[in-house]
Amino acid sequence: MADTLAAPLPRPAVMPQILALAAPTALSAVLQVVGQIAETWLAARQGTAALAGWSVVLPFSLLMQQMSAGAMGGGVASATARALGAGRRDEASALVLHAVLIAILAGGIFAILLAGFPRAVLGLIGGPTAAEAGAAYATWLFGLGAIPVWLANTLASVLRGGGRHALAARVLLLTWVVYPPLAWLLAEPVGMGLPGIGAAMAIAFLGSTIVMGWVVARGGAGFVPALRVRPSRAMFWCILSVGLVASALAGVANLTTILVTARIATHGAAAVAAYGISARLEFLMIPIAFGVGSALTALVGRTVGAGDWDHARRIAWTGGFMALAITSIIGLAVALAPQSFASFFTTDPAVVAIAAQALSWTGLAFGGFGLGMALYFASQGAGRMGWPMAAGVARIAVAVGGGWLLSDVAGLGLDGQFIAVALGITAYGAFTAAGVRPAVWSKPG
Repeated sequence: MADTLAAPLPRPAVMPQILALAAPTALSAVLQVVGQIAETWLAARQGTAALAGWSVVLPFSLLMQQMSAGAMGGGVASATARALGAGRRDEASALVLHAVLIAILAGGIFAILLAGFPRAVLGLIGGPTAAEAGAAYATWLFGLGAIPVWLANTLASVLRGGGRHALAARVLLLTWVVYPPLAWLLAEPVGMGLPGIGAAMAIAFLGSTIVMGWVVARGGAGFVPALRVRPSRAMFWCILSVGLVASALAGVANLTTILVTARIATHGAAAVAAYGISARLEFLMIPIAFGVGSALTALVGRTVGAGDWDHARRIAWTGGFMALAITSIIGLAVALAPQSFASFFTTDPAVVAIAAQALSWTGLAFGGFGLGMALYFASQGAGRMGWPMAAGVARIAVAVGGGWLLSDVAGLGLDGQFIAVALGITAYGAFTAAGVRPAVWSKPG
C-alpha cells in the first residue's frame, strides 16, 4: 500500500501538450509569415534599388524581432515558467516590471543606432547606394517602432510563460492582420514608398503594445503584475541569464547574414537584393519553428522547475522532430522550385536568377534550421544555452569562412557562398541537437 501511495503520478502525453500550446501561436506564426512575404513583395514593387535598401535593413529588423520575441522574450517566458513551476507566484508577478524595463532599454538602443545613424550603419553592409535607399525606411521602422516592438513581444512572452499562449496569439494575430494592408496603403496610395512599410510596422506594434499591456495588467498571464516593487539584480538575472545568451545567438545569426551580404555586395545591387529574398525565406522558418518552440520554452521551463529533467528532454525531442518535419517539407518545396519562389517577389531577371541560385542550396537546409530553432527554444526553458551558443558560432564560421574557401579559394563563385550558407545552417541544427542529452540537461549537483 505504501509503495502504491508513493508511486509518481503518470506524466501527461507529450504531443497533445505541445499541440495545445503550439496551435494558437502557430496560427499567429502563419499570419506573420504571410505578412513578411507581403512585405518582401511590396518592397520589391518599389524597384531594385529600394529592394536593395530593404535588404540591408533586413538583418537588423530580423534581429529586433528575434531578440524581443524569441531571445530576450524566451528569457522572460522561461523565468516566468520556472517561477510558476516551482510555486513562486510572487516572483512571477515581480518579473514583469523587470522585463518591461529591459524591453524599454533594448528598444531605445535599436532606435538610437538605426534611426539616428542609418546611413553610417547600413553603409557598412551594402555600400552607399543601398544605404541611401534604406535610410528613411530604417528611420521610420526603428525610430517609431523599436520600443513598441520590444514591449509587445516582451508582454506576449509574459503571457506564454504563464501558459496563456492563445491569449498572446490573439493579440499578435490582429497585429499581423493589420500590417500588410496598412503597409500597402502607406507605401503606394499615400505615396511614402519603402519608408511607408517601416511606418506601418511601427504603427501596428504600437497598437499591439497598448492591447497587450492592458491584457497583462488585468491578470491575463494568470497573475497580476507587481509593478510597485524595487528593481532587483537577482530578478533581472533570472531573465538575463537566458536572455543575454539567446540575444547573443540572435546577433550571431544575423551577423552571419550581414557578413554574407557584405561579401555578396561585391557582385552588385542585384545580388544584394537577391540574397535579401533568399535570407527572408530562410528566416521565415523562425516563426514556423517558434509555433512549436514557444510551447517548448513554457513546458520545459515548468518541467525543469518541478525537477523532472527526463521528461523535459522527452518534451524537447518530441517538439524538435515536429519542427524538423514541417520545415523539411517547406525547404524541399523551395529547393525543387526556386525560380518560382523567387519570381513571386520580383520580375527583375538578374535578381530572380541569383535568388533561385541561392534557394536551390539553402532550401535543402531548412529542416536542420527548424530542428535547431525548436531545440534552441527548449534549451531556453531548461536554462541550458551552452550548446546553442556553440551552434551559433559554428554557423557563422562555416557560412562566412566556408564561403571564402568555396567561393574565392575553390573558385565556385556565388554557388560556393550559397553552399556554405546551407552547410552553416546544417551545422547550427546539429550542434544545438547535440546539447539535448542527459549529460547536459540534468539537475546541477
